[in-house]
Amino acid sequence: MTQQRLKSYRFSRTGDGAASNRQAKAVLCHNEDTSLMPKPSSLAHDPETGSAPPVSPNDSAESFGDILSQFEQSHAHPARAHSPDAGPLEGTVIAISGDSVFVDIGYKMEGMLPLADFQAAGEPVKAGDRLPVSIKGRHPEGYYELSRLKVERPKDWTALERAFSDKAAIAGVVSAVVKGGVSVDVGVRAFMPASRSGAKDAAEMEKLVGQEIRCRIIKLDVADEDVVVDRRAVLEEEERAAKEHRYSQIQEGEQVEGAVRTLTDYGAFVDIGGVDALLHVADISWGRINKPADVLSIGQQIEAKVLKVDAAKHRISIGMKQLQPHPWEQVGEKYKTGERVSGTVTRLTDFGAFVELEKGVEGLIHLSELSWSKKVRKPSDVLKPGELVEVVVLGVNQTERRISLGLKQALGDPWAEAPRKFPVNSVVEGPITSITKFGAFVQLAEGLEGMIHVGDISAEKRINHPQEALKLGQVVKAQVLELDTEKRRLRLGMKQLVPTSLDEYIAEHNPGDVVSGRMTHVSNGKARVELGEGIEASCRLPAEAGPQAGAPEEKRTDLSSLSSMLQAKWKGGGAGSGSPARQEPARAGQVRSFRIAHLDPQSKSIEVELL
Repeated sequence: MTQQRLKSYRFSRTGDGAASNRQAKAVLCHNEDTSLMPKPSSLAHDPETGSAPPVSPNDSAESFGDILSQFEQSHAHPARAHSPDAGPLEGTVIAISGDSVFVDIGYKMEGMLPLADFQAAGEPVKAGDRLPVSIKGRHPEGYYELSRLKVERPKDWTALERAFSDKAAIAGVVSAVVKGGVSVDVGVRAFMPASRSGAKDAAEMEKLVGQEIRCRIIKLDVADEDVVVDRRAVLEEEERAAKEHRYSQIQEGEQVEGAVRTLTDYGAFVDIGGVDALLHVADISWGRINKPADVLSIGQQIEAKVLKVDAAKHRISIGMKQLQPHPWEQVGEKYKTGERVSGTVTRLTDFGAFVELEKGVEGLIHLSELSWSKKVRKPSDVLKPGELVEVVVLGVNQTERRISLGLKQALGDPWAEAPRKFPVNSVVEGPITSITKFGAFVQLAEGLEGMIHVGDISAEKRINHPQEALKLGQVVKAQVLELDTEKRRLRLGMKQLVPTSLDEYIAEHNPGDVVSGRMTHVSNGKARVELGEGIEASCRLPAEAGPQAGAPEEKRTDLSSLSSMLQAKWKGGGAGSGSPARQEPARAGQVRSFRIAHLDPQSKSIEVELL
């Protein structure tokens, strides 16, 4: 027997073929009459029943080897009723139901293919499609279990050597679980290590028994009949090919469905039919989301829109919010300038605070719009994240998607009521909020402060710095000296509340009292009159009492004429209309009699009339 015939003999004696040989020998021994041996053509097996036809008595000339080979084919296991040697079948898809695709293969019973195989490969399938298939077994319900494997099982050792040399994928059936792996029938008995089976655990390896698989020969020793195969490498190649096909199919803008596979702080990875796509946290919802786990869970089915596909880098970006209307489309109609709205503070920055008015719509409260007070240095002094606030819309820019908000405007402008609450000369009270080298600031109301200049702190002594007399938090009383609502400036004075000689003079006199005073300045029909030390009054002079042209401002008293002046006064009847004192023009330095016309304690002013 030649070496090649020996190889063929060994090939036919391995695997399921060995059991068939033993069965065939038993049949031949029972039928000693070789005239009952069938012809080769009569042993073609019935694919429906899996049994051989009756033996013809005219086939006695056949050799034992031919009869044995034909017997093996005729008594093949129903799982391999359609031998790979006969070539693949072509079936027609007749229905798709649940997770199965039903195929008409020309037999009385239809075949079944898993729908998941088409989905994983990204291939559409519909009734009427024609597919190349092979039979790998029978379903408990009677259907043929089909396979779409496009490879054939080797027919002899030469085919095995060629497949090993070409690193080609071959078909095989897992026959049993053995130590360290599984046994695979690829025409001969082959060993597949557990690490190269593609199974994750022992339970998954058990499920492989009886299944037809694709594998690759990684070791072949003809002499020792040692064959080692690898399924995992083939699965990885098929997975890569399926992914490449899927990447080429997916188009930007299309809507896809998928299952959440993993969650991270920055997004979620979603299986969209054999490939992973990144759903960034910013693309989950129009509203602000801190982390994907707040709204998504592992295994959750979602719908999303494909935003970007980079087939070269195997990157796909998807978004859920893009399937919803953009909230900014209606912002211009919903939010008007000057309106009061409510929102939640989402985040704080150095320049302001962001407030979510609705999902996907945020407005900014600038630092300058947080409070009427000047003491706010950072947003956290006033607000905190998660706080619900009421604000006023200051401006809307729908094109740039910006809304300006004001918090202080919602509280009311304290300067609007300042003229009524703090009129000039009124007395106010409040704590010292800040001190500078030129003065101190007093808080009179929320967002409203007045300033006491260093020169208005004390009337008793000269103060070089406010800290010499005041300290932070000290409550003081002061008088309103000046109020400017446009410039938002309010000037106060403390020394103005300390009683003076002028205050005492006003308190001791009444309008109509006749007093004496010295005119200190005369000009344009008006004069300033000194009534005492630090006490001055204003006087409007009558026309006839005005100073004569060229008259000196001051004139020394002529003592030599004093007697003649007194004599003339006596003869004229005292202080009549012809009195020299009344007729003498008013001039600075004169001591005259005056009548008090008006006293004003608030403005500390006195008006007198010349007698």
